[in-house]
Amino acid sequence: MTNVTRDVGVVIVAGGSGTRTGSPELKQFRWIAGKPMLLHSVQRFMERSDVAIVVCVLPRSHAGDPPPWLFQCDLDRLLVSVGGRERGDSVYNGLTDLPLGVEIVVVHDAARPLADAATIDRVIAEARRGHGAVAALPVVDTLKEVDDTGRIVRTVSRERLWRAQTPQAFPRDMIERAYADARAAGVSATDDAALCERLGLPVVVVRGSELGMKVTEEEDFARLEALAVRAE
Repeated sequence: MTNVTRDVGVVIVAGGSGTRTGSPELKQFRWIAGKPMLLHSVQRFMERSDVAIVVCVLPRSHAGDPPPWLFQCDLDRLLVSVGGRERGDSVYNGLTDLPLGVEIVVVHDAARPLADAATIDRVIAEARRGHGAVAALPVVDTLKEVDDTGRIVRTVSRERLWRAQTPQAFPRDMIERAYADARAAGVSATDDAALCERLGLPVVVVRGSELGMKVTEEEDFARLEALAVRAE
């Protein structure tokens, strides 16, 4: 049997409050498709033999006393980190907690609990080639740019547009450099790849999956539950 080097570190961002769902319960702890959202992601990444550590970045209110179901995982490969005020702060905290020996970093949003193994394979394979990789889907809808009144200004070509998802994977030195530079400049972004892009560092897209949809509003739970049933 071939020995696999455990050189992948995973940062799962679960530090948000999820206020847009309208529920008092943190959305990353709510159950979907048979288990809590966060547990889906942790167990998915721990299925991989090349994963050295999974860092769960939790809200400060929960980092010291994580939910007990989280400890169903491989505790030797589990670390809990403290979330920050913004998503980027949470990712940065997770990065600083990665141990020596991690060469490839995967960042994933807990709000995307059904990331499939094939997509994870693709982003990690690209990161091993020395550049960043983003799971994404091509835009299929017609896009309209509008003004402040809602009046259409123009139709935007969708030919080269993709919808970014997570997981996103990077060589460790690339993502650490991107975050260090962004923090020094006071720059934030909605995803990790954007911080690499601003430095001119190479990032590619790989085919994602509809299973990688993000739970943002209450209605998304039903949609994701339906996707999970169809994927079984």
